[in-house]
Amino acid sequence: MANNIKLGLKENWQQFTILVIVNAFVGGMVGLERSIFPQFAEIAFGVATTSAILSFIIAFGITKAIANYFTGRLANRFGRKNLLIFGWIIALPIPFILIYATHWNWVIFANMLLGVSQGFTWSSTIVMKIDLVGKKNRGLAMGLNEFAGYFAVGVVAYLTGVIADNYGITPYPFYLGIGIAVIGLLTSILLVKDTRMFMHKESKTVKTEQLSNVFIETSFKNKTLSSITQAGLVNNLNDGMIWGLLPMILLSLNYSTENIGIIAAIYPTIWGLGQLFTGKMADHYSKKAMLFWGMLLQGVAILLIPYSEGFYELATISAILGLGTAIVYPTFLAAIADATSPNQRAESIGAFRLWRDLGYAIGAIVSGVTADVLGIEYAILLIGLITILSSLVIKIRMPKRIVAS
Repeated sequence: MANNIKLGLKENWQQFTILVIVNAFVGGMVGLERSIFPQFAEIAFGVATTSAILSFIIAFGITKAIANYFTGRLANRFGRKNLLIFGWIIALPIPFILIYATHWNWVIFANMLLGVSQGFTWSSTIVMKIDLVGKKNRGLAMGLNEFAGYFAVGVVAYLTGVIADNYGITPYPFYLGIGIAVIGLLTSILLVKDTRMFMHKESKTVKTEQLSNVFIETSFKNKTLSSITQAGLVNNLNDGMIWGLLPMILLSLNYSTENIGIIAAIYPTIWGLGQLFTGKMADHYSKKAMLFWGMLLQGVAILLIPYSEGFYELATISAILGLGTAIVYPTFLAAIADATSPNQRAESIGAFRLWRDLGYAIGAIVSGVTADVLGIEYAILLIGLITILSSLVIKIRMPKRIVAS
């Protein structure tokens, strides 16, 4: 059986396409909350302070980060498909909890489940696609994966904004989540196949040096891996801030729920669509250069937000921010995969995604506290400066040539 296995996107296009579709449903689960949650918090539960509202992002970020790390370890032991299915099972009760919640703590609990679910499902689809395609089209594979996920985030964010504007902030927007979770689970059970055998096939031909301690090397010691990891953390740190604070900025400017949904959706939609191109670029151009320019573009866009009020200004900034994120997101994963051996790849990606998604929690805490003490504008400026500093770390510390030691 192993002798018949062929690595490559073309050779495995059917299974790859199924995984792309599955990850679109995974992204859709996050999109449920993207444009309406600050209003949901205030209207349904009377939660008004910035740091309290952002507590749902903190819960999501921490649990997703931990789940990411363990997905990397468990994927080799129990199989990618089994973890994917388990992640969807955890997702099933989330829309019902949000619909019937009587206290804000239930919302926090739902977001903890969402974090675990996202960690298992999204990480599984990433590792499975990397297993299937081999080295040649790794950037393209990651671009397609992240396109599907984040384009779905944008689409569902827009749809929930429209539904909330026409039918109320709850329960109707969350009905969409029930359908997403059911379809995602059934597709994963019936159509997805495990890909561990592809990883074993590649490991026989790739000579990349083994890391002595995958977590320590990915997090701190290896100049390539740790530079990528800090940028991943900062990327999601600013994403956590945008998720929580951008709708608040727009509310303060008296934007309608539908227009908030449009502006909030442009960023992940461009992020998603852009990766159709930037993923392929990562296979041909310097990954270091792409990471530097992508992070710098994000930082500049964020710094412009407090000085903009018009719809088209803010929509343009949202698009620029999405473009910057599109440049770095598939490049992160392709570069991590290049710098690690196939046998350690899932664990290294898990460690990277642990730190990356802790950025959600750190971003929500830093921006929430800063906003409560100094104001939302100062919180946004601080996150923008941190993002620019991260781009300089890539520029100065990351080697031009990606190596695993």
